[in-house]
Amino acid sequence: MKNSVEVINLSKSYGKKIAVRNINFNIKENEILGLLGPNGCGKTTTIGMLLGLLKPSNGQISINGMKIEKNRIKILQKINFISPYIELPKKLTVKQNLLVYGKLYDVKNLKDRIEYLATKLRLSELLNRITGELSSGQKNRVSLAKALINDPGVLFLDEPTASLDPEVGDFVRTFLEDYKKEKKLSILLASHNMNEVTRLCSSILMMKNGVIIDQGKPLELIAKHGRKNLEEVFLKLTKYEN
Repeated sequence: MKNSVEVINLSKSYGKKIAVRNINFNIKENEILGLLGPNGCGKTTTIGMLLGLLKPSNGQISINGMKIEKNRIKILQKINFISPYIELPKKLTVKQNLLVYGKLYDVKNLKDRIEYLATKLRLSELLNRITGELSSGQKNRVSLAKALINDPGVLFLDEPTASLDPEVGDFVRTFLEDYKKEKKLSILLASHNMNEVTRLCSSILMMKNGVIIDQGKPLELIAKHGRKNLEEVFLKLTKYEN
């Protein structure tokens, strides 16, 4: 199976502070890779570089076989991003938001694309509602529709189910599982929800102080470190020295 994302010796420094130091990883087609670590470990900086928002100090990023520094615009057309900490324009309706982002990506047959996503994400009855008046769960599904409007091949998820109630969170996770299989989507998932990561991710990277300190399949990491679950592994690797 081919790699959709390849990261080689990636580093980012801010003066004397090193945020990310020489990390290496791949994301395969039709794979969800988990990116775990405590706040300040370098996850957001890594995602920023993958999105072309931050220029690496060293290293190389390739997405779909293209180096991002030379093909940023072409790459951005086929990737997307979701974070609950970035809100859509509140005064626009759901449909208006999706139209705006669809036109930014020059999506063909945009009306059909919006109808498809509205059906998949249960948004049909919300299309004419003002986005700022929606519940957090409804806003989350709208943001996910925005992130998929351009039919990306690579999707970056930063805490996609943060603050959601269990029912909505489960709906989003099930949707992501099904959509990934349907589209052979490659996903990088940054999350603090260890049950979510165990369920969705085929492989995991553990970061601390800007470096990858361990990696592997969820169940293999649990067995390797002699713990009962991924949360205990996370605490061992990121909080305790022994």
